[in-house]
Amino acid sequence: MRIAVAGGTGWVGHLVVDAVRAAGHEPVILARSTGVDLISGSGLDEALSGTPVVIDVSNVSTINRKKSETFFGTATGNLLAAGQRVGVRHHVALSVVGVDRVNWGYYAGKRCQERLVLDGAVPATVLRSTQFFELAAQMLASVPGPIAVVPQMCIQPIAAHEVAHCLVDLALTDPAGRTPDIAGPQQLRISDMARRLLRARGRHRVVLPLRLPGATGRAMAGGGLLPSTPGPRGRQTFDQWLATPAAQRTAGRTQ
Repeated sequence: MRIAVAGGTGWVGHLVVDAVRAAGHEPVILARSTGVDLISGSGLDEALSGTPVVIDVSNVSTINRKKSETFFGTATGNLLAAGQRVGVRHHVALSVVGVDRVNWGYYAGKRCQERLVLDGAVPATVLRSTQFFELAAQMLASVPGPIAVVPQMCIQPIAAHEVAHCLVDLALTDPAGRTPDIAGPQQLRISDMARRLLRARGRHRVVLPLRLPGATGRAMAGGGLLPSTPGPRGRQTFDQWLATPAAQRTAGRTQ
């Protein structure tokens, strides 16, 4: 079966494409490099023709509410409209655990995406995932210098490849609306993850956790990003991930 992967050339998208192939199916990558523009809608109808399933892991790097809502609203709207025109039977979207409890600019766009997908005409599934292990590396890379200031966050991080395989498994079943949240096996503080990552790299930096102001900071520090109901749980731990080539590739890319 042909399975379209929106954002298939991105970091998570590559993992989803690999998972589609591992399941014995043919990935159709929706990206500018393959002649498809999610924002303008150019090339979507042609790419989705004869493709009954779409997995959307397209993304934008921003904490600006307006930019996030504009990207996810436009890209999702175009995907759903094209899917309805050509007969897509199942639209699967990846979202984030806690988007309804943490008022963060990026999450506003994900909430917009969820509403469009769940209220749309194409039968759909939405999977919320906790943050990936790579978040610690991204935090460290965003703050150069001897002191790394990271937000106080309590999360239950997961290996991205486990989420990719879960998305493909869901895509091959009937549309289910909001499915149980997927999360990793352990609750961790992002500051602790950053320190352990630095030790694994042989780096010496001071990690300073700082609570973000207002309700957003309280929610991030107080468990607003943790799964609140039972659901699938990843098996790989953060320490196990640190010993893998994936962690080393992340190290080379972000520092």
